[in-house]
Amino acid sequence: MVKEIVRDAFFLQIKSEPATKADLPTARDLLDTLAAHKDGCVGMAANMIGVSKRIIAFDNEGKYAVMFNPEIVKCSGAFDAEEGCLSLSGTRNTKRFKSIKVSYFNEDFLPRIKTFTGFTAQIIQHEIDHCNGILI
Repeated sequence: MVKEIVRDAFFLQIKSEPATKADLPTARDLLDTLAAHKDGCVGMAANMIGVSKRIIAFDNEGKYAVMFNPEIVKCSGAFDAEEGCLSLSGTRNTKRFKSIKVSYFNEDFLPRIKTFTGFTAQIIQHEIDHCNGILI
């Protein structure tokens, strides 16, 4: 179900709790909401739809993907970026990495580790920041 976008900076700055299998419906809502905003959004974290859980959804080179409890375990190639956010107005400068290795659980709650590069890596970093209560 498409959910309303949270714009309350105080709520968005609260660190999200670990997700469990019981949070699978939230992932579906996150994907539906991301698809509804596809013209201006490439990734979302669950707190952006009012659920303080470590779940992200993002455009992975043309196909939507979901991660539960994502953690960056390795990164390289720091660069300066300018990013916008559906929950906030305007753009902001931030530091990102060209390559990241992420540990996470997939939609079957199986553990995975995968390396992402380029724009997909940048999207994931932005969404993990949301999970950590970091607003750019």
